[in-house]
Amino acid sequence: MVLEKLSSVLKKATDKVANAIFLDKNLVDSIVKDLQRALIEADVNVQLVLEITKKIKKVGLDERIKGLEKKEHFIKLLHDELISILGKKKEIKLKKNNIFLMVGLYGSGKTTTISKLAAYYAKRGSNVCAVGLDVHRPAAPEQLKQLCDKLKIPAFIDPKEKDPKKIWKKHEKEIKKHNLVLIDTAGRDSLDKYLIKEIKDIAKLTKPTETILVIPADIGQTAKKQAETFKKAVSITGVIITRMDSTAKGGGALTACAEVKAPVVFIGTGEKPSDLETFNPESFLSRLLGMGDLPALMEKIRSVVDEKQIAKTQKALEEGKFTLREFEAQLESMSSLGSFDKLLSLIPGLGKAKEKISEKDLKTQQKKVKHWKAAIKSMTEEEIENPEILEKETSRIQRISKGSGTSTSDIRALIKQYKMIKELIKSQSKLASGKLDQKTMMKLAKKFGKKMKF
Repeated sequence: MVLEKLSSVLKKATDKVANAIFLDKNLVDSIVKDLQRALIEADVNVQLVLEITKKIKKVGLDERIKGLEKKEHFIKLLHDELISILGKKKEIKLKKNNIFLMVGLYGSGKTTTISKLAAYYAKRGSNVCAVGLDVHRPAAPEQLKQLCDKLKIPAFIDPKEKDPKKIWKKHEKEIKKHNLVLIDTAGRDSLDKYLIKEIKDIAKLTKPTETILVIPADIGQTAKKQAETFKKAVSITGVIITRMDSTAKGGGALTACAEVKAPVVFIGTGEKPSDLETFNPESFLSRLLGMGDLPALMEKIRSVVDEKQIAKTQKALEEGKFTLREFEAQLESMSSLGSFDKLLSLIPGLGKAKEKISEKDLKTQQKKVKHWKAAIKSMTEEEIENPEILEKETSRIQRISKGSGTSTSDIRALIKQYKMIKELIKSQSKLASGKLDQKTMMKLAKKFGKKMKF
């Protein structure tokens, strides 16, 4: 998970405060020390850490604030101070014609990020194309083309041409047919005058509506210098931080961008095209505190589930037909969404429960899903349409078990899970359309969280 150690410390800190009868000096000191250690390990600037923990400690030890009011005030201040170092939310609003100029140093992940952005916006109805203007890195144009081909998105490249301006002019007529253009540019090991000149020339020619800096999370506080320099050189309008799932330094990168007022617009959390999330400081902190991140969850669902599939499932529900065929489609969607570990941290009510589930149990659950999919493929059409008959005729379960290489207990678990999901979706049809408010999700998480077996 993103910043797992920091998340764990924050959850424990809020639990300690909530469960304490009153806030004494020992408890406040203990929380502040844990928080300082976790923030520094997350690579947040030491001076920044000392400033915010000094404020938090001052409130915790303020004798003028009493009882419950003091506990609430302490938690609110903790929340507000963390939000302040994460920066302000920036939302990119698309216009009639949009050109995103992607910049960054060598190895930052620009090309992969472009494919993720292409998938993100194409899924939301934009007519997207990519343009390969990185003429220095060997095979950069081919990599962009391969990634875009997988997504069925046009990528305009010319591997033999070494002048980026000529590539743009060559394809300009075709490029103008798209309302969102994503431009890949060259990087260097450091931001030198030649790279700045090239980016400025490209910007002058292409007239981008957004200039987005891509930086990897593992550079930590060094992100501050990069963001500052790029902002001064080419007026960046937003930042995308990659590799947020695989480093403890993500806190440094996030807070560094906030310090220089370079707003983070997306974060990359994995290798799949769907592993790109809009960055909202409030929602991000909510996830770190174990309270879930509903907007990110819904965004993930929309990024992998086709609108037609949602409509089809909705229609089936309205007609009282939720069969194993629809359930199989749900399993496919869940596989595309990512690991159970990531999903649990996004669901309100299950973020803290996630810590009680071992990594071994999570892997076992993912293995179960594979067995379920195999079992469904070994069923007759009648069994798929009416899974209830399997409970009445156990000989069918044994036949399916042999045919799919699964155990009879796997199939019984499948039927149980199917019935639970059917009940959940039937009682909350909003889930199928992706419109589910926080309160309802919390209610459902409480009801069905107890039934989830790992």
